[in-house]
Parts: sequence; C-alpha cells; structure tokens
Amino acid sequence: MLDKFRFSLMMVTALSLASVATYSLAQQSPEKNSPFLQNLIKKAKIQAQEEYQAPDSEQNKALKALSYQQYRAIRFRPDQSIWRGLYPYEVQLFHSGFLYERDININLIDYKNRTSSLPFSTDYFSYDPPADKLPAMLENDGGFAGFRVHYPLNKSDYKDELVAFLGATYFRLVGKHQKYGISARGLTVNTGMPEGEEFPYFTDFWLIEPANGKTLSVYAKMESPSITGVYKFTLQANDDAIVDVHAWLFAREDIDKLGLAPFTSMFLYGENSLAKPDDYRPEVHDSDGIVLVTGMDEQLWRPLNNPKRLRITSLADQQPKSFGMLQRDIQYGHYLDSEAEYHQRPGLWVKPFEGFANGRLELVEIPTNSETHDNIVAHWVNDKPVTQGDDLYLHYQLQTVSGNTREYSNATVIRTLQGADVLPGETRDEKSLTRRFIVDFTAPNMQINPDQLSANISATNGTIAQLRVFKSNFNKEIRATFLFTPKDAKSVNDLRLTLSHNDISISETWTYVYER
Repeated sequence: MLDKFRFSLMMVTALSLASVATYSLAQQSPEKNSPFLQNLIKKAKIQAQEEYQAPDSEQNKALKALSYQQYRAIRFRPDQSIWRGLYPYEVQLFHSGFLYERDININLIDYKNRTSSLPFSTDYFSYDPPADKLPAMLENDGGFAGFRVHYPLNKSDYKDELVAFLGATYFRLVGKHQKYGISARGLTVNTGMPEGEEFPYFTDFWLIEPANGKTLSVYAKMESPSITGVYKFTLQANDDAIVDVHAWLFAREDIDKLGLAPFTSMFLYGENSLAKPDDYRPEVHDSDGIVLVTGMDEQLWRPLNNPKRLRITSLADQQPKSFGMLQRDIQYGHYLDSEAEYHQRPGLWVKPFEGFANGRLELVEIPTNSETHDNIVAHWVNDKPVTQGDDLYLHYQLQTVSGNTREYSNATVIRTLQGADVLPGETRDEKSLTRRFIVDFTAPNMQINPDQLSANISATNGTIAQLRVFKSNFNKEIRATFLFTPKDAKSVNDLRLTLSHNDISISETWTYVYER
C-alpha cells in the first residue's frame, strides 16, 4: 500500500466558494459527544482565532535521508500491534521518514476513558537491509507517520488491513475481497485554484479501545493555515467497510473553495480514451466514474478521463441524497493485470446527513502519464461561501462498494466508447471533427419493446446526428449510438443522454465532457 500513499502525498506538492451550513456547537446533540471530544472541539475553535503556527519540521536527518527502498524495509512488528489478541480490531503504526516528514501524535483512550500518549520506540519495528543501521542513528528520536487498522475481513483466522491513515488527511479503506485504490480525505482547500491547493493535516489521533468489539472510533485533530477542526470516525466492518464521519470545522480565513467528503483516485486510460499507451493492458484505472443522486432522485453518471490539460467540471444540485466515485467495471478481462488487480479496486459512496447544502459535485481531472500518480479529485462544494470565523459541522457516512452501487431499478451505464465517424474499411476525412459515440446500458428488469425505445439527448457547442437506440448482447444490454460534431476544434462540450421506453425514463443520466 506504500506506493499509492507515496504518490498521493506527492500530489500535495504537485497540484499547483463554498461552505457548509453554519452550526453552533450547541446545536449538536450532546449524547453524540463525550466530554473529552467536546473539549477537543472547544480547543480547535479557540485555535482558529489564533495565528497559524507551522509545525516544527526539524526531523532526524537520517529519517529525511531515507530512500524509497530503505523506507520499504522498515516494517511494523505484528506482535507489537495495539490490542493484539483482545479485540477483532488491531492497530499497527507507520514509521516517519522519507516523504513523511511530519510526525503525528497517537494517543489511546481505554474503556475507562483514561487517556495516554503512545511514545515512539524502535521496538515497534523491524529494520531490514538497507535500513538496518537506522535504529542506531535514531536513539528513539523518531516518530509515527500514521496508522492502519487490521480486522478479520476475509478469513476468521487472519486480520486483513482494513483502513489506513497516512499523509495529510488521506485515508483509505477496503471491504471484503477488495484492494486499496481510491483514497478518501478529510477536506480539500482550493483544489485546482490558481493560487495553489492548501493541504490540511491530521496532527493528532486518539484511538478509542473497541470494548464492544463491533466498532472502532477514532478522534482526529486537523490543522491548516486557513481552517482547524476535529473529526470523529466510527468504523464498522461488514462485507463493505463503513465509516460514520462527524467533523467540526472552524475557518481561520476566507476560503475560496472548500471541498467536502473528498475522493482522490487514478485514471490513466480506459475504454473511452482517445489515446492509449503501448501497453498490453486494455484499461488502467482505480476508478472509472462519479455518480450523483440528486435531491429529486435523478441519478447522474459521468465517466472519468485523462485530459490533455487540467479540467474542472461539476454536477449541480440542491440537497444531494448521495454521491460517490466508483470502479463500476470489475471484470478481470478488461484489465488483465494480475499484480495491480484493478478489477478489485473499491468505489466510495457518501450519504450526506448534515452540512451538505445547495452546491455541486466537482470533478478535477489532472493530466498524467503514469499510473503511480493520483490525478483525479472529486468533492462536494456548497454554494455558500466560507468566511473567516465560520463554525461548520458535517455528518456523513462513507462506504466502500464493489462495482455498481445501491439498489437502482433503472438502467445504468456499462461502458462509453467513441471512434471515427466512418464504417470499418471506409476512408476517414482527417479534417472531420465528427465522432461516433456508443453508450451501453444495462437492461432494466422490465418488459421492453425495442420499437418503443428512444433516447433524450442534448449537447452544448455541437450537433447530434444518427441517434439510434436498440437492444444488444442477447437482450442483456441497451445501446445508444450517435454522431457528435463539435462547433470547432477548441470547444468543450457537455453531452447528456437518458433512455426512455414508451416515453417513460428508464435509465440514469449519462453525462460526458468531450474535447479534442
């Protein structure tokens, strides 16, 4: 899991007006919050009124000098796991160093509400070559970069890695038979803005002893130049991993764009890509689209892409019911990668409860030529601006999903394809701007008369021709195909399409951004 976290953190340095509704602390149900948590929230509010103090970056020189291979050779000793043998949940720690120059503070709260800090010790780790000389150079002058939680997810006699917090406010989680891919984040600040992105950090964690054996709760303190906050994560492991998230945020400064419940992922190329590298694998991506279920219960699907230049698009709504970023395609034959196993990458699904008002699900797509770089960000952005002194409260549920999501009776998009506007064997006019699009949907569980199928389609900055809708793949799918001609070679075009049967909508809405 190191590689993806490594390059997720590299995006912190590579990425070069909205708010949540304001709530006072008094509006929060007191039974939700322990006195200890209430005290953390009050301290964060006070801290937001003070000038930001950058953390001390003076780290042991030996840690800063660690190479990638040396850092990989430092491993946590499983026999040192927190709560080992006591509960289904056990915790292991990440060593600081290499790219992880910020030490974090880890504390424990036992079942009697007694709090203790966890001091660093080299005894927690094994140091294999080429890192075997590091302990003598540290003299315990090291630190923790993060932690991971283990749980018997797939087998009763083995505890899999379930969730990991490492770097900035990044955390990742997996469900049953899933592999790490997409990352969640606590918050984004000014992602994709000209002034550059600001990265808040979780600086302190409090791990609460999981005495009930069913859930694990974690408190986290967050800090950045423009905002402070406290998070409460409650983790529950079933077939999917589910995290209940509460966040109390306090704005130090005006914030141009605050991203809520963010995702970070990777899309190098897929079935819809115009250009593909010389690679034996048909597709390479951790996620393939975003979904928004609107307040009016319309489901929107937008496939991801790897654009030629930074691209920011959005799906607007009032009071969203849910949204997510998915890896809908989970067929091994579409990736043929037995090492990365992209077909086992999970999606993440958000159910907002409080703090998500009128706004937009924003998608940031960043050009990349490497699958080791996360280049996709999505988050909810409220219309109401965040101003200095605002108190903000969020409550949402985050869940891993395999393939498609939630029960949905209508047709959903299976694949998006595009190509030249000529038939096979015909000579194509190289000056032509026209593209043929094919959008394949699942066939809904209903009797469908092919003669009564139709599609509603719209496009900005261009024209549609030769629209056809018909059943395909032995009646298991419905295909919509059409020609699209953009106004000119430089235009950015937003396409939308839904299926109808006997003039009644039977599908989610396919939305696509096309540019040459």
